Amino acid sequence: MNHFSYFRGRLLEILDRLVSAGALPGTPDFSRISVEPPRDAKHGDIATNAAMVLAKPAGLSPRDLAEKIAVGLKALDEVSDAQIAGPGFINVTFDPGFWHDRLREILNEGTAYGSSEIGAGRKVNVEFVSANPTGPMHVGHCRGAVVGDALASILAKAGFDVTREYYINDAGAQVDTLARSLYLRYRESMGETLGEIPEGLYPGDYLVPVAEALKARDGDKWMDADEGAWLAPLRQFAIDEMMALIREDLAMLGVEHAVFQSERELVDTGGVDEVVSALEADDLLYTGTLEAPKGQRPEDWESRPQLLFRAEKFGDDVDRPLQKSDGTWTYFATDMAYHLKKHRRGFVQLIDVWGADHGGYVKRMKAAVSALTGQADSLDVMLCQMVNLMDKGEPVKMSKRSGTFVTLREVIDEVGKDVVRFIMLTRKNDAQLDFDLAKVIEQSSENPVFYVQYSHARCCSVLRLAAATFEEKNLQPSSLSKARIERLIDPAELSLIKTMAEWPRVIEGAAEAHEPHRIAYFLHDLAASFHSLWTKGARQDESLRFLNDSDKELSESRLALVKAVELVIASGLDVIGVTPVKEM
Repeated sequence: MNHFSYFRGRLLEILDRLVSAGALPGTPDFSRISVEPPRDAKHGDIATNAAMVLAKPAGLSPRDLAEKIAVGLKALDEVSDAQIAGPGFINVTFDPGFWHDRLREILNEGTAYGSSEIGAGRKVNVEFVSANPTGPMHVGHCRGAVVGDALASILAKAGFDVTREYYINDAGAQVDTLARSLYLRYRESMGETLGEIPEGLYPGDYLVPVAEALKARDGDKWMDADEGAWLAPLRQFAIDEMMALIREDLAMLGVEHAVFQSERELVDTGGVDEVVSALEADDLLYTGTLEAPKGQRPEDWESRPQLLFRAEKFGDDVDRPLQKSDGTWTYFATDMAYHLKKHRRGFVQLIDVWGADHGGYVKRMKAAVSALTGQADSLDVMLCQMVNLMDKGEPVKMSKRSGTFVTLREVIDEVGKDVVRFIMLTRKNDAQLDFDLAKVIEQSSENPVFYVQYSHARCCSVLRLAAATFEEKNLQPSSLSKARIERLIDPAELSLIKTMAEWPRVIEGAAEAHEPHRIAYFLHDLAASFHSLWTKGARQDESLRFLNDSDKELSESRLALVKAVELVIASGLDVIGVTPVKEM
């Protein structure tokens, strides 16, 4: 249960009664009423601005209205106090029994706790990674892969119908370059001396096994053939091999896409023609000329008639061309076709996760989607800033295998999938991220991965120790939910329950804002609250220890608390694709 949403519902019931009684005149608008944590936890458990936003339209004093609302709040069984602060804010404190019920709720729901129905089954498409099929994934692709995959899981937990999708850019000049690079390696596999890789081709060693596979399939078939004969078949062979390699890399990271959409297939099946027809029907295409791009001298610019989309009409800086000088479609035209196809597949929300270097492309793509769908806000583009890969503070050198970059596979081999995934979410996607191979595997409280994993392992350790005293069946969540949880009255214990009870709200907030980093932040806060309670019992106040030999009933209550922490941390780690550990 999201207790903020629950309490807002109870608050609206009180306001409706005030309206019915004439104490709140008119037809008030409740949409601006917020229910959220107070700025200072000392002020209570939740705060509301209800009196502040409703008083003026009703011709009332905010404090006078707050007094009337507070009377209704204090009458609620779960509320122990409601205090008015400042000009009319209301701070509410819940009875400890309310928090004890939240603990039982966690134990009864297990790792499903936090699931929500706010998505109501609405279809959402999350397109992420979509790396050009010209080589293995590198660490730069990694962040978008984790952000996209984690967001998809969060949306699913919040009740959305989510499809993970990958767009294969297999129709541009880069795949012709890939084919030529493969051909060079193919000739090398046939015994020719390669020498230095010509500039403009891909130099990585990853094409060596691809060339060997081509040789095994075709022998010397292409050795004396003209480029016109081998370019297309080698291009397709290379794309297929590279996509198989990319799928393997993604699998190592725990990422699996449901749909792989080929750009070439989209063009060949008339996807761009559908875009042109749709835009022409709405008078959004015309033949015209564009001014020289900024930074280019006029003499470097060839002014020529082009097929242009009226992008300015939808908030872009300039109108955009759909065709190149050779008559082929621009990348923008095929991207428009791809997004139109997604819209026609029934998705009400399109989410694209891109690298920060595509920032200049966002406005035109939003304009295109707005024009094609009539829904200006149906596309959200999330930009992922660069990852600075280091080792002990020094930049990591490029990989021989890739030729120009460090591969994702090398990073996972070095620190493991779980570390990579968690660290990628320790900053908001549009903030730069430092990834130090040495620091992310340190066993210290400064390492967020270790800190959270250690809290889960500590919970498991406490429960293993308890098994010496309690029967296994009595340590199951269903049994622990029947413990005398009301004996948990220490402020540190209640604080820990309150932190766990935030989990449903965190899921809903992360889903609505498209901010998966909120999960990592929450897990760190929960781990901190748990470690703090553990330290108090171990080093400061023995009466707070989880296991009390002289009071079995109290021990059961605290084991219920520990088990709940284990379940919520496991739920959070599962959402971001990290495996919780039981021992460290």
